[in-house]
Amino acid sequence: MEQVKHVIENVSGVVWGWPRLMPLMVVMLLGTGIFITFRLRWVQLFKIGHSVDVLRGKYDNVLDDGDINHFQALSAALSATVGIGNIAGVATAIYYGGPGALFWMWITAIFGMALKFVEATLAVRFRIINPDGSASGGPMYYIERGLGPRWKPLAMAFAALAIVSSFGTGNSIQAFTVSDQILSEFKAFLSKDDWLIVPVNFIGIHVEPARILTGIATTSLVALVILGGIKRIGRVAAKLAPAMALIYVVSGSIILLIHWQRIIPTFSTILSEAFVPRAELVGFAGGGFLLFLNTMIWGVKRGLFSNEAGQGSAPIAHAAAKTKEPVREGVVAMMGPLVDTLIICSITGLVIVATNAHEVLMGGSRLNGSPLTALAFKTGLSPLFGYGEKIITISVFLFAISTAISWSYYGDRGAEYLLGTVAIKPYKVAYVFAHFIGSIVSLEVVWGFGDIALGLMAIPNLIALIFLSKKTKELTRDYFSRKHEFINP
Repeated sequence: MEQVKHVIENVSGVVWGWPRLMPLMVVMLLGTGIFITFRLRWVQLFKIGHSVDVLRGKYDNVLDDGDINHFQALSAALSATVGIGNIAGVATAIYYGGPGALFWMWITAIFGMALKFVEATLAVRFRIINPDGSASGGPMYYIERGLGPRWKPLAMAFAALAIVSSFGTGNSIQAFTVSDQILSEFKAFLSKDDWLIVPVNFIGIHVEPARILTGIATTSLVALVILGGIKRIGRVAAKLAPAMALIYVVSGSIILLIHWQRIIPTFSTILSEAFVPRAELVGFAGGGFLLFLNTMIWGVKRGLFSNEAGQGSAPIAHAAAKTKEPVREGVVAMMGPLVDTLIICSITGLVIVATNAHEVLMGGSRLNGSPLTALAFKTGLSPLFGYGEKIITISVFLFAISTAISWSYYGDRGAEYLLGTVAIKPYKVAYVFAHFIGSIVSLEVVWGFGDIALGLMAIPNLIALIFLSKKTKELTRDYFSRKHEFINP
């Protein structure tokens, strides 16, 4: 496992340009977002009002092609993005990059809104309406149909990398975070030599039995939904996750109200350490510029993991929107990073920094991942009640399961694009297996693999977004030059 960890760290370093190269993925993501933002004249800021009107259903038409309305399309995309990245992802960004990493998550979200706008616009413009009336779309379709048949190898590369990323981003990381959080719960009330929390050698991996049992439980649940066709569980998870997100946001907001004197100092800390991070906090040895790069990279990585802007996953869901106007779905999609990162992730980060949970030593070391966020919520809500960490445990479970179920759809769309429907069942079996493995490996391995898959999947999509930006600009100019009447006032 140590050898696997070493290989993953090296490959992740190459993909993200750290530490041996310049941060190429950061340049590609932010550079593409900035380029599109200025080419489309800051559409993500000036068209928010229109986006709200579309989400309210004012332009819905049941006669349009597609499977779901605009609000349902956004909800489907958010069910896959609002998850572990909002809880554990923010915590790992602060652990490795310091509080300043949250600032770079915000920057990623602002320019990511422009990327989501282009992704969804192109997804609807170049989607395929199947004989049964359903829609198929996403980067593999707008690469092949938008750029032309000679670009199909790039479309196939994206589909293959989407499959790989589904194993990491939307699956194994979700499984790991649940098992990690449940393990922390067991450690809170069991003696240190209890058999559930004493690591054993399991298929060559040193892991606690509590994590193995948790992995079996969550894997069984995911398998029931995506292999057994038990759609009811999936529907319940899809309904519970938004409710849990609301509870999570309200709880975090209450903590910030309780610690209102810390809000301004917290923002000051985040902004100052975005450019001048403290070496002793991030545990990174290097000069000032290298410390700055480390903080920026962790913020961008976790921002991308959270909102998936530029990665190419969300347009697969948005392609199913019931509309004949591609730009209309684009303005809906751009709300994703706003809700996911600028609101939910911000609450997590502000709570962690405001309660100083990121500086607390437990057993001689600082906490990381969801246990860090759990400590922050426990500390922040302690004036009201003593079980704030339970909100994190429940949130982690519901968010992880709903995200894993949603991401299986993204991966099987890639499998179908490459090999046809015959590939879907083998893909799902592999997906379930990856879920269990994710629950028992180490944090560095599972997050490192997720980062690699995340970066590789984004590359072909970002290339397509740049080359198709002229087409997007034409579609945007045409759409907003016309008067749009309320169909369902």
